[in-house]
Amino acid sequence: MSTGTETGMDLLRFATAGSVDDGKSTLIGRLLLDSKAIFEDQLESVEKTSKDKGFDYTDLALLTDGLRSEREQGITIDVAYRYFATPRRKFIIADTPGHVQYTRNMVTGASTADLGLVLVDARQGMTEQSRRHAVILSMLRVPHLVLAVNKMDLVGFSEERFREIEAEFTAFARKLDVPDLTVIPISALQGDNVVSRSDNMDWYEGSSLLHHLEHVYIGSDREMRDVRFPVQYVVRPKSDEFHDYRGYAGQVAGGVMKPGDEVIVLPSGMTSTIEAIDAFDKQLDEAYPPMSVTVRLADDVDVSRGDMIARVNNQPEQTQDLDAMICWMSPGALKPRAKLLVKHTTRTVKALVKEIDYRLDVNTLHRDQEAEEIGLNELGRVRMRVQQPLMVDLYEQNRVTGSFILIDPATGVTVGAGMIRG
Repeated sequence: MSTGTETGMDLLRFATAGSVDDGKSTLIGRLLLDSKAIFEDQLESVEKTSKDKGFDYTDLALLTDGLRSEREQGITIDVAYRYFATPRRKFIIADTPGHVQYTRNMVTGASTADLGLVLVDARQGMTEQSRRHAVILSMLRVPHLVLAVNKMDLVGFSEERFREIEAEFTAFARKLDVPDLTVIPISALQGDNVVSRSDNMDWYEGSSLLHHLEHVYIGSDREMRDVRFPVQYVVRPKSDEFHDYRGYAGQVAGGVMKPGDEVIVLPSGMTSTIEAIDAFDKQLDEAYPPMSVTVRLADDVDVSRGDMIARVNNQPEQTQDLDAMICWMSPGALKPRAKLLVKHTTRTVKALVKEIDYRLDVNTLHRDQEAEEIGLNELGRVRMRVQQPLMVDLYEQNRVTGSFILIDPATGVTVGAGMIRG
């Protein structure tokens, strides 16, 4: 897996979202089965359970609905991460639950995704849930969106029905500023258009779902202009072999870094040049997102965890005032004057909520400017003041340096996620 994590270019992370009974678990099961990502004994177990339940087909949803209590209710509760690979690409699936009360789980799963896959039932078409999922994916700036119109076998593989749903969803997506939308008609249960093209829908000229996932181009989605390197750890072995070694370890959050580049360390403002970039047992000619590396500087400048290395003439904004969209994840509502911790990249600081601008209705996009609090699973725009400056970018420019999590200082529990807006 080393190439996938080092370059990130042949690894596609995608988040799935759909209402209950849209067939999401069956679709993921079908992808795993048809790409040969499951073992024979797993398949035999699923076939036996399906038979015991009296089904005349193999219930592929059983491959992914791992917890028995969830299985009995027929629902997926938490974010489940699945891994599979084809000769062309490696995949990580964030399988997120569809219920409105698990909005926070969906935000978690989609926050690092390259692509969002929204499922709708061809019989029901667009629902409040599918609209909400599209809104959240667009807010999280997931660059690619796929609408899979499932259960086409139950509408007689009707092109007319597919075109209705396609037109309605495309019109809705235009309001959301979705940069790349693909709509694919499928039957997860029977495998139509999932891994290979379907003979039942010869009117559809696009690619199968897996072919699209294998070929969607994500290289240009990464932030390659602005160098951002949050320092996670200062490496000082102090051994005889590496007596004078001093490196700064972290994950590249933006831009391309090369030895010889002039850089600035924030917040101190000290400048130096990159002497070398180390990864495991070798030196690299360059580093870019999302590679994890150790950077050595030519000068002995003071650098510690939470600092950020950037280009001298291309720096993030240093600010104590955050204007952000918040997804609130705690049973107790978020209110003005609340004291929290903000964890932004590798830096954690105290914060005070100054005011709530509005609460967003994710179904209608209505902004309630009279709102005085944001409740569990709700989204809203909030102004905050942090105790020490953070080095931030707007979320639409950089999803790493433009986001943060909110922590309850008393319990250490994560209670919210934020996206910095202009």
